[in-house]
Amino acid sequence: MLLPAEKELRTVLARFAEARIEHDVRPTGRTGRALEDASYTLCVMTGNQTIERALHAADLMLEQYCADRTAVVREEPELAA
Repeated sequence: MLLPAEKELRTVLARFAEARIEHDVRPTGRTGRALEDASYTLCVMTGNQTIERALHAADLMLEQYCADRTAVVREEPELAA
């Protein structure tokens, strides 16, 4: 499975959160479709069939992105003075 770019994953997570909040506050057909669309996209991006698993997978991916950045910073050679 190809991993989504961190920026795109964060964008879809934000869209999901916004749709979830809006649908919980004022449920309409439009908010329901927005939530369904964001949920589907997140499931596809993470390779999961349920939103619960997709959210868990997204959290793990974000942790890995953070760990990868930390490792790169530690591996950079020091500049000679």
